[in-house]
Amino acid sequence: MPDLEGYLHGLFVAAGLIIAIGAQNAYVLGQSLKREHHYSAALVCMVCDAVLIVAGIFGLATLLEHSTLGIQLARWGGVAFLVGYALLALRRAFSPQVLRADQQPIQSRQSVLLSTLAVTLLNPHVYLDTVVLIGAIGAQQHSPVLFAAGAVSASALWFTSLALAGARLAPWLSRPITWRVIDGAVAIMMLIVAWGIARP
Repeated sequence: MPDLEGYLHGLFVAAGLIIAIGAQNAYVLGQSLKREHHYSAALVCMVCDAVLIVAGIFGLATLLEHSTLGIQLARWGGVAFLVGYALLALRRAFSPQVLRADQQPIQSRQSVLLSTLAVTLLNPHVYLDTVVLIGAIGAQQHSPVLFAAGAVSASALWFTSLALAGARLAPWLSRPITWRVIDGAVAIMMLIVAWGIARP
């Protein structure tokens, strides 16, 4: 089923990028543990990711629409990225880190929203992941809309999980073995998606 395949490609690629130790995840988890406007922080992250993902995919799709060379470059560039990211995930699996959430308390909703925007939009990796990488891979899919839906779903599911179950997830996420498993699964997902894109 090509439609389902496109959705799952988007879901897996975005999940592999989003479910990793980083400033966004640590911040949202920290707010969830403190029960300080954690739903607002998660919503900001989801909205920012959705806007950047859609802009990247359809902006690049428009540019590539009449360029066969551009489509091939995006295709094989995406494959190269996915394989490279899989290797990085495997490397992390053998030297796992711990997701920390020890930020100082923040009282006002405005402060939380501004801090979330800063953590999200001032991080260059956010643009590399969403606009450039997900955009390049999604733009050359048969159904960019479904790929985008899958990618946005991955972001929404992850940040919702952090906001709803941060207190319960914290002990689990603090274990190095957890990140070994997560990074191993991410590597496998990335390689599967790369194979699917590389097939003629």
